[in-house]
Amino acid sequence: MARSSMNISDCISKIYQEIPSNIRLIAVTKQVDAARIRETYRKAGLKDFGENKLQEALPKKELLSDLDDLCWHFIGHLQANKAKKVLEEFQWIHSVDNLSLLQRLERLAHQMNIQRSICLQVKALPDPDKFGWTIEQLWQDIAEIEKCQTLQIKGLMTILPLGLSKEEKIAAFSSIRNLAQTLSQSSSLSLDQLSMGMSGDYLEAVSSGATMIRLGEALFGNRN
Repeated sequence: MARSSMNISDCISKIYQEIPSNIRLIAVTKQVDAARIRETYRKAGLKDFGENKLQEALPKKELLSDLDDLCWHFIGHLQANKAKKVLEEFQWIHSVDNLSLLQRLERLAHQMNIQRSICLQVKALPDPDKFGWTIEQLWQDIAEIEKCQTLQIKGLMTILPLGLSKEEKIAAFSSIRNLAQTLSQSSSLSLDQLSMGMSGDYLEAVSSGATMIRLGEALFGNRN
């Protein structure tokens, strides 16, 4: 859903007419330059920005360092060798997709004496093109996940396979909501955040319990 013909403040206002005001809207700024991020902040009041790649994010963050109330979300696949720098640069990491990575982030966060908000990336449906725990794997790893003391594990994140119907999207998102609720009841985790929904499926995600949506094309139009 591209809305590039609208200015950014009108675009965000239109989206907020479609969703509850308590949903956290994260602007995905892949291939969006720092000047446009600044415009989004100033004209639309948006403070949450998501980046997929560390190397693209760093120069933008430097150019925007005077805006000290921005909240940066890392939403792309995280390679283990970049874990330390991502911990330094991002307040939220949505894409923690396996136990080994989580444990590495926990060790580093403890050594660095910093806390970060984490989402565990889970596959709602089988998809060889997506990273993340399967639901079965997550249950198997939950005892080890509970051992994290420094990281703040806030919720679950999912990205759906392409080509699903509206009904299939709602069912898949709802399965992640139900998983978070069941895990919260049966473990020491409190998973009250659901990072679900992108430009093509955020309405279905919101109707299924999303608390955060990650929008790129819906805000900034088509990108390469």
